[in-house]
Amino acid sequence: MIGKSTTKLINSLALKKYRTKENCFLIEGDKMVKEALDSDLKIKLLIVTDQFLNRFPIAQNDAVRIIETDASELKKVSLLQHPQNSLAVCEIPEKPDFPDSLPEGLSVYLDGVQDPGNMGTIVRICDWYGIQHIFCSPDSVDLYNPKVIQASMGSFSRIKLHECDFCELANLAQKSETPVFGAFMNGDNIYQKQLPKQAVLVMGNEGNGIRPAVEKRITNKLSIPNFSENEIKAESLNVSVATAILCSEFKRAYSK
Repeated sequence: MIGKSTTKLINSLALKKYRTKENCFLIEGDKMVKEALDSDLKIKLLIVTDQFLNRFPIAQNDAVRIIETDASELKKVSLLQHPQNSLAVCEIPEKPDFPDSLPEGLSVYLDGVQDPGNMGTIVRICDWYGIQHIFCSPDSVDLYNPKVIQASMGSFSRIKLHECDFCELANLAQKSETPVFGAFMNGDNIYQKQLPKQAVLVMGNEGNGIRPAVEKRITNKLSIPNFSENEIKAESLNVSVATAILCSEFKRAYSK
């Protein structure tokens, strides 16, 4: 049986204040829990069913505490509507050091991205395109939000995320004469733009876009053209979709 105190702990991790208090976050889903077991993450609590153990044998030292249970009991504590066969409570790793210089290639800055699904998807996109550093404003959604973790599909453990004011990143870019690009509705057509190998790409908030204070330090505005021939066209692209398109174009430019 999973005790009341354990259930209370797991449920509390849906909120940032309790993740901060406990210095823990939640991982759910067999694939991601298996990745956590294979990583350097410290697992403080592991809850698994026989189905998980049959696929992925675990050792006693893989977690501080291990609870073997059945699917019905796991479902009672899960934050997912359709949980799988495992759940892990992990210690939040130490924040990575802010770099003294810009990483090679493309760096991404998220200016107030609020939706956990978008954040997690962007983390996954950056992992796919080999972008190892994401920078984000302090008011962006927390990386360790359970919905962010879920949407990242394990990529969160391979990406270094730095929380910072944009001026810190812009100063690094200025020091190395690196251009700063931003996504705007009225920017230059991405498909007609010559893109450099070293750059910073800024993506804005879902509803408000890039804030004016950040816009002032952006040297190049980009847009993704709308090719629809319909009389009424889509107003905009989802920020994670737009990030994928822009990252793809930057990477294609690098490979030429």
